[in-house]
Amino acid sequence: MAHYNTILSQITSLINRHVFDDHAKLHHSGQKFRSYNRWSQFMAMLIGQLSSRKSLRDITDNLKAQKKRLYHLGMKPTSKATLARVNEKQPASLYKTVFSDLLKKCQLVTPGHKFSFKNKLYLLDTTTIDLCLAVFPWAEFRKRKDAVKLHMGIDADGYLPTFMDMTDGKVHEINWAKETLKLPKGSFAVFDRGFTDYGWYSSLMKDGIFFVTRLKNNADVEYLLKRAGRKSPGVTNDQQIRLKNIKDPLRLVAYTDLETGQEYRFVTNAHHLKAAEIAAIYKERWQIEQFFKWIKQNLKIKTFLGTSKNAVLTQVWINGAP
Repeated sequence: MAHYNTILSQITSLINRHVFDDHAKLHHSGQKFRSYNRWSQFMAMLIGQLSSRKSLRDITDNLKAQKKRLYHLGMKPTSKATLARVNEKQPASLYKTVFSDLLKKCQLVTPGHKFSFKNKLYLLDTTTIDLCLAVFPWAEFRKRKDAVKLHMGIDADGYLPTFMDMTDGKVHEINWAKETLKLPKGSFAVFDRGFTDYGWYSSLMKDGIFFVTRLKNNADVEYLLKRAGRKSPGVTNDQQIRLKNIKDPLRLVAYTDLETGQEYRFVTNAHHLKAAEIAAIYKERWQIEQFFKWIKQNLKIKTFLGTSKNAVLTQVWINGAP
């Protein structure tokens, strides 16, 4: 009890209630609330997460037993039916915004990345959160399997998310990147072969964005001039190439990991960096895999408290705050 009370007070101290209420007005659907509000929903779901409640009934019964505390938390009592309806109908996008506000505060105190350039470096990837096929049919991923996909771009300065979206399992990572992701000019993006799309590569280059990724084994490659200069340990090739339907030449860096002996072929439009740094940039992408592992270990949702897409996303965004 004392532990979750401490965490609760730490989280709420970081959230400006007036800003929260302004966000709530923007992310509202339907008629105005008569007596209930989104802050009360947020606090109820947050308390439910921190105290490991297993159902909406469990949450509301627990709140009734602590009526005196509700006033000090700025929240109102609620019934199971009201909480379920708000989770179902009111946009989960409010809590994505709140989550983003909390992240921005964390990013203010993060250290810079370790590379020679000063540009922002973003690590992109997608992971899945498995759901039950019978209960969550809207999240169909593959036959016999349902999932929510978590698409993310984390900043190498401190390894905190800058770009994050949740979709149903059908949305491919490259479609998320092409339709949603807005990277700042001059930044670097590193991603795996799941993001392979030559049209997207061209768009990144047109927008002044550098990228580093792995080249697919079946890629149609036109080999051009080899780059002059002494190769760093592990670098076996550094050469200009051309890929189908991409006007400007790209750069191929072949690198053999000195510890494992595994060979990698990287493609990039960063012609100004050393080949060894290109390899190191891609290796940095593995940090996002560690981040996903950490999320799955710490985002402990034992029971989803609603079955609609909006209710699930509401719970995931709120549970991400602690």
